[in-house]
Amino acid sequence: MANRKEKQRLDILCVERGLFPSRREAQSAIMTGMVLVNGEKATKAGSLICTADDITLKSSYSPRRFVSRGGLKLEKALADFAIDLNGRVCLDIGASTGGFTDCMLRSGADTVYAIDVGYGQLDWQLRNDPRVLVKERLNARYLKPEDLYGSDLQNADRPADFAAVDCSFISLAKIVPVLASVMNADRLQAVCLVKPQFEAGREAVSKGVVRDPDVHRQVLHSVRDVCISCGLVLLRATYSPVKGPAGNIEFLVMLETGGEPMPDAALDEIVDRAFSELS
Repeated sequence: MANRKEKQRLDILCVERGLFPSRREAQSAIMTGMVLVNGEKATKAGSLICTADDITLKSSYSPRRFVSRGGLKLEKALADFAIDLNGRVCLDIGASTGGFTDCMLRSGADTVYAIDVGYGQLDWQLRNDPRVLVKERLNARYLKPEDLYGSDLQNADRPADFAAVDCSFISLAKIVPVLASVMNADRLQAVCLVKPQFEAGREAVSKGVVRDPDVHRQVLHSVRDVCISCGLVLLRATYSPVKGPAGNIEFLVMLETGGEPMPDAALDEIVDRAFSELS
């Protein structure tokens, strides 16, 4: 019988009990509220719990479909915005382990440029997929056509016409201006993950989390205005189905080169719905 006083990390216990094949999958399920400890939802993978505690999965849990939770976020955006990726050349800016890349491939993308400032993070299967062109140690803020295509846009065979952006520790105001210079300007379409903790001022962030819905509203307004200044239009917005690792509510926005930008009221409604569903 397990020692009632002995404790272990929740994610490690989940793997030891055969609930998940890896700690990464366990952590993803825990953070999305799919793991119950003694019948109560647990959302911190590093929580120390008694080894004798009962650990179960919610009946609604299904094994992960993507290499990371990012795939779930982009999947919702593609569905909500009715975006068709069949046969398209795409950019994954801030690829990390490749959740967005995985989702784009499963959604029919022909080619995905997996771009990240880091090195060695991309899932091994994706790294070896011939449809994925790995572009590591590249700071997207300074991305140039030749970094991707080896030439300028005019001479590139098929410049990307869709981009999915998921960057941390940098504002979208530094990334959005780059998109038009490295993509097919005639068909440009992008989905950006908006992380309020990297958009709001320091005074609005407490322990890495933005809790005030008014700040979330201001962030979306600001992102929209940045897009306009770069010749892009924020046409649609939705909230992420899962929170960020620290518990931040996040948003996804769709950008194109034409149309009418979302007004304040419409963006505010998205924030209200997000807080109602996820708080």
